[in-house]
Amino acid sequence: MDSCLMVWHMKPQSRAYRFTGHKDAVTCVNFSPSGHLLASGSRDKTVRLWVPNVKGESTSFRAHTATVRSVHFCSDGQSFVTASDDKTVKVWSTHRQKFLFSLSQHINWVRCAKFSPDGRLIVSASDDKTVKLWDKSSRECVHSYCEHGGFVTYVDFHPSGTCIAAAGMDNTVKVWDVRTHRLLQHYQLHSAAVNALSFHPSGSYLITASSDSTLKILDLMEGRLLYTLHGHQGPATTVAFSRTGEYFASGGSDEQVMVWKSNFDVVDHGEVMKVPRPPATLASSAGNLPEVDFPVPSGRGRSVESVQSQPQEPVSMPQTLTSTLEHIVGQLDVLTQTVSILEQRLTLTEDKLKQCLENQQLIMQRTTP
Repeated sequence: MDSCLMVWHMKPQSRAYRFTGHKDAVTCVNFSPSGHLLASGSRDKTVRLWVPNVKGESTSFRAHTATVRSVHFCSDGQSFVTASDDKTVKVWSTHRQKFLFSLSQHINWVRCAKFSPDGRLIVSASDDKTVKLWDKSSRECVHSYCEHGGFVTYVDFHPSGTCIAAAGMDNTVKVWDVRTHRLLQHYQLHSAAVNALSFHPSGSYLITASSDSTLKILDLMEGRLLYTLHGHQGPATTVAFSRTGEYFASGGSDEQVMVWKSNFDVVDHGEVMKVPRPPATLASSAGNLPEVDFPVPSGRGRSVESVQSQPQEPVSMPQTLTSTLEHIVGQLDVLTQTVSILEQRLTLTEDKLKQCLENQQLIMQRTTP
């Protein structure tokens, strides 16, 4: 592995930028939301912030006492988070390049750390076989997910911020709800370690990269495998969707970076739910469960505001019954979304079939003497 960064332009005939500065292998890169900064981490234990232009100017600072495995900007670009083999997760100020605080409950190397879309939470994945969810403001570990049977190699937030997905050396991908901490989906489709994953911006799909040399695209709404992609001649080590979801790129130990076109229909789930989902209220420690706010389906009963404006005498209910009812409401919500999305997909399929029949009829008319 060399110690350089390559920034590629997608426009034809454009030249790539080659940045040098790190003293050892570069392990991770991430663009800021604005695209005006590029952060990189390295085995040389440093993080560099680059201005991605011809000059390739950068600022370097000693971030950790061991290899930096992950770097990720917050959605506002004001801070970024790093993860390291020194077993810590650290948060930094972008413009001052100043250390803010450290999260240090992992007991083995931390492979990955990411901000939630709203910047309130941080999730980290470690060789201690756990995924940890952190509250940024309180700096407390909200919950530890311990279902993986091996090192956890990668973790990321769903675009909605309500779920996380993690990849592991146990060949699995798991999806959890960050509000209830329930395991929602479990996939064991690869024959070797899963090294990376990426959510499509729509939230409908998840792509994974594995040491079995394949990429797999999963339909999260239907909970099934859509495609298996073969291209790399060795382990596929990383994969990521573009910000629009039109493309995705993968890298492997064969020293190849491949850019793929997504080529699948996307249903915007934001259009399905007309009532916005309120943010979950997180507990301050891992020992307390968070409050979970479920949306009120449109057209069913009174509005949230009208219910809240009329004070009612509290009714005492057993905690187990309350939890069960909340879970049922949540599942009904998911079913409602799923049915709506399936209806949209059916409409798309019917439109395509109609277009195919019309095209076939035109061809027959042209060929008929």
